[in-house]
Amino acid sequence: MSSTRTEKDSMGEFQVPSDAYYGAQTARAVDNFPISGLRFPRPFIEALGAIKYAAAEANLAGGYLDERRAGAIKQAAQEVIDGKLDSQFVVDIYQTGSGTSTNMNTNEVIGNRACEILGGVIGSKDPVHPNDHVNKGQSSNDVIPTAMHVSTALVLERNLLPALRELQSELSAKAKQWDNIVKIGRTHLMDATPIRLGQEASGWARQVELAVQRLEGVKPRLMELAIGGTAVGTGINSPAGFGTEISNRLAARFGLPFVEAANHFEAQGAQDGIVELSNQLSTVATSLLKIANDIRWMSSGPRCGIGEIQLPAVQPGSSIMPGKVNPVMAEQLIMVSAQVIGNAVTVTVAGTHGNLDLNVMLPVMARNVLESLTYLSNSVRAFTSKAVRGLVANEQRATSLVEWSMSMVTSLAPVIGYDNAAAIAKRAVHENRTVRDLCISESILPIDQLEALLDPRKMTEPGVGAGGE
Repeated sequence: MSSTRTEKDSMGEFQVPSDAYYGAQTARAVDNFPISGLRFPRPFIEALGAIKYAAAEANLAGGYLDERRAGAIKQAAQEVIDGKLDSQFVVDIYQTGSGTSTNMNTNEVIGNRACEILGGVIGSKDPVHPNDHVNKGQSSNDVIPTAMHVSTALVLERNLLPALRELQSELSAKAKQWDNIVKIGRTHLMDATPIRLGQEASGWARQVELAVQRLEGVKPRLMELAIGGTAVGTGINSPAGFGTEISNRLAARFGLPFVEAANHFEAQGAQDGIVELSNQLSTVATSLLKIANDIRWMSSGPRCGIGEIQLPAVQPGSSIMPGKVNPVMAEQLIMVSAQVIGNAVTVTVAGTHGNLDLNVMLPVMARNVLESLTYLSNSVRAFTSKAVRGLVANEQRATSLVEWSMSMVTSLAPVIGYDNAAAIAKRAVHENRTVRDLCISESILPIDQLEALLDPRKMTEPGVGAGGE
């Protein structure tokens, strides 16, 4: 059994593991919230460390902290940023709705580590106090929303947007590569008029391009930071300009245009920017799910399904059927997309709990949005590298299905009439013949006119026939 030390907080004495950098308030939270075992992810801890570092700099510049304490706090905060103290962040996600326990976890870890740096005793709060020095000019109510915005902006900028741009580039390349391959279109999962494989791929590429645009559109709201509002948005106990100074320092550190919130009461009483991001991620996931499913359908078989494209084989597909290969990279993206859509529901419900002057579901919002960003980033990268990049078109199969489809009759309808064309389609199916063969044998139209109307390539562009589906 590990040894403990006795620490005090405003509620009295509490036992803390002797080797912990955190203190009594964190230990109480660990005791109070044995809920899920889930912790804040690394980007959020990095953001917290960066906020405390910037606050120490701002307090030093304003004369509110001496150089000795500020230097030790900055050194300890940098260790938090670098991940050296991750094991000390032990509070469950399902805790106080403001995230106060996690803010105090951060204050205590940085405070005790700073005391150690300055030769003091861990747990003594001397010469660095977690509230009086590390948390100076701040409140959990502005620190945690700020960390949410900073961490989500970082993962979006560093990971998800580059992953989506890479996928869009690969899909655009496939669209060009496959532009001359004519295949059968499908609506309602039934045969429709011909389409080029490159045209279908261009639709996927455009979906991803729009996904990037949607996420880029959210960024201005993410760049507004709540820091400087303290408890309820009024900025009590913080010096004038504190929020702007910290925002500027965070912008300089991360190379992103962070600014102080235009209205602190909005920034703390509501979390609409995070809800917006989460729901845009849900839209992106919906797009990715469509793309992954299309590729899965079109590669089905390979011999007894559609089989118009072939996915790279990345692992055996069955424990009982030798040689079977499954579309596993598409499947993992589908599952991740489902999770992201579910996360958006949680975040939306959480967003409705901005009760008066503070949202009280901040930790679960942060956790779910960061999970969605991280999972999507990793999933898209894997899908791009192990599925899309190695996709191969089966041109022979695509061409044979076009000729066999009864929907080839569509381009004849403006010439011979809808009812006559429908009769030919039904006969083609009933007699197990192609539309071309039936029309030639029945001399439906002069051969030159018939060949022009039944040119599959021409059917993929405006100008052949008239009317809609």
